[in-house]
Amino acid sequence: MALKELQHLYWRAGFGIHPETMHALPKRRNDVVEQLFTDSKSSTPLQLDLSFMEGVTIKKIKDNPEFAKDIRDKSRKKLRDLNYAWIHQLAQPKELLREKMTLFWANHFVCKSNNVVYAQQFNNTLRVHALGDFKAFVKAISKEAAMLKYLNGNQNRKAKPNENFARELMELFTLGEGHYSETDIKESARAFTGYNHDFDGNFVLAKRRHDEGLKTFFGKTGNFSGDDIIDIILENKQCAVFISDKIYRYFVNPKPNKKHIQAMVEVFYKDYNIENLMRFVFLSDWLYDDENMGSKIKSPIEYLVGLTNTVPVTFEKERDLIKIQKLLGQTLLDPPNVAGWKGDKAWIDANTIMVRLKLPSVILNNAVIASGEHDEFKKKFMKKHKGKLPFKTQPNWTTFLENFEAVETKDLQGYMLQGTINKGTSDYLKTLSKVSKQEYCVQLMSLPEYQMC
Repeated sequence: MALKELQHLYWRAGFGIHPETMHALPKRRNDVVEQLFTDSKSSTPLQLDLSFMEGVTIKKIKDNPEFAKDIRDKSRKKLRDLNYAWIHQLAQPKELLREKMTLFWANHFVCKSNNVVYAQQFNNTLRVHALGDFKAFVKAISKEAAMLKYLNGNQNRKAKPNENFARELMELFTLGEGHYSETDIKESARAFTGYNHDFDGNFVLAKRRHDEGLKTFFGKTGNFSGDDIIDIILENKQCAVFISDKIYRYFVNPKPNKKHIQAMVEVFYKDYNIENLMRFVFLSDWLYDDENMGSKIKSPIEYLVGLTNTVPVTFEKERDLIKIQKLLGQTLLDPPNVAGWKGDKAWIDANTIMVRLKLPSVILNNAVIASGEHDEFKKKFMKKHKGKLPFKTQPNWTTFLENFEAVETKDLQGYMLQGTINKGTSDYLKTLSKVSKQEYCVQLMSLPEYQMC
């Protein structure tokens, strides 16, 4: 594989790649791709210390308001820890592709929970199924405590069906808008009645609340369960179209190519095996077309993790990781709504682009690259912090220099910037000093082109 193809693959399947790692890879595309899947066969769960929940029961929470408040406060603090743990696992993954897929699915099966036990369990369910059987994945999601609470599934009972999950199951998770009727929603909601969970987050089917009557769904009639509904949905090829389209926009190019997506559909619809679909994408010649390289605006998490993947960084205050996520517009475990983040051009506006262009110098150089009097970063953040930098960090330049030892400073841009560089940027790069590899790295990361992958 050519250098730029390897870089492109590792931005799609991960968060970039070091020259040292790159040169150790096999030469053939098939072997490189196969290694990605081999390395992601296993799954490393996030596991916080949640011992504060030991001995806690529903009765204790109901009987003691102060105790209940203490548990809620501790859970909120632990949710921050879960955010940090997830960021660290993305930055230093044992299973690179699985972690990238987990990030993708988190913005597909969108869910939010204030209960850290349920949130951690849901996140690990995404991770376990990220490269597996999509049918089993959807069924597992339908039974997750976090999702049951988020979409009111635990309030769905035969006397009074709640349609929230049934609607989003089809609109956002499997088929897309316009491929079902209101009757389909009502009938499928009946099939999911009685879905609940115990205090520990284990799935429970409350039989007394479950509707055992006949349901008519997509032209079929039977005493359908929730699993039956999911089976029927996946018989519809539109599900393979919907998921393939979404994966194409995320892993290939935000602008869809119908021919390529249709080829993905034919692979995926056979057995709904996610690994087979992703292998097909990564092995396809069209993934490496020039039009797909540098075609994506990095999500805030891709941007932050990619930056720290190039130059490892320790934050003096770990909570600054969440502060940065909020500034950039994407906070893990805190989606804006059930549809998730829109992505692509929605990641960038007048404020976030300025923050992105300044962050490398703040995080890696303890400085801010000078600019005009209308500098929004200085207005919003330097002023707020009385002229002091808002983050204190310790960049590990030693590791960076080791990873890029074989790369001459003048060639660094070939590793840092993806896709086409416009003439203005190209002319600007010629004016920059290339004496210090660190300084040049920060300057490259401060370019608009660095926002692309």
